[in-house]
Amino acid sequence: MGRLVYGMVTSLDGYAVAADGDLGRGAEDEEVHTYIGDLFRDLGTYLYGRRMYETMVFWETAHAEPGAPPHIVQYARDWQAAQKVVYSTTLEDVSSARTRIERTFDPEAVRRLKAASDADLSVDGPTLAAQAIAAGLVDDYHLFTTTSVVGAGTRFFPDGVRLDLELVGEKAFASGLVHAHYRAR
Repeated sequence: MGRLVYGMVTSLDGYAVAADGDLGRGAEDEEVHTYIGDLFRDLGTYLYGRRMYETMVFWETAHAEPGAPPHIVQYARDWQAAQKVVYSTTLEDVSSARTRIERTFDPEAVRRLKAASDADLSVDGPTLAAQAIAAGLVDDYHLFTTTSVVGAGTRFFPDGVRLDLELVGEKAFASGLVHAHYRAR
């Protein structure tokens, strides 16, 4: 049975998407990118909303960019090897292999997908993750916290949900970014 993992870069004040600008300093570092790639290398399936998919589809061709460094090529190859499910009512087609569109997020279908999977799955993007969290589907949380306070945006954790989590690992990077891995109890 696969575990459902939710991990994102967040601001110091808990936003996964900033209302204005980016999430700040720390995540652009090669050491951080390599660490994240190594951590999530064996994911078998990514669950995306349309906006997150449109951001991540860059990895379908990133390996072919002239001068792409090895950590970028490796991340692209790992992303390409995984299955992708995009939840969207508006997206007509996809531009990556191993990708299918679902019109609605069905918690029971995701539960069955987890049960049938030999590899872990990832839910990406705070809006889609909020649905998975509310349904009690998320097993592991990875926060990659930058050094910036952004003041507003879309929070990593949705409002109105109580979670009691266990800290199972942490790592600080020279860039100031801190990774915290929590597991649902």
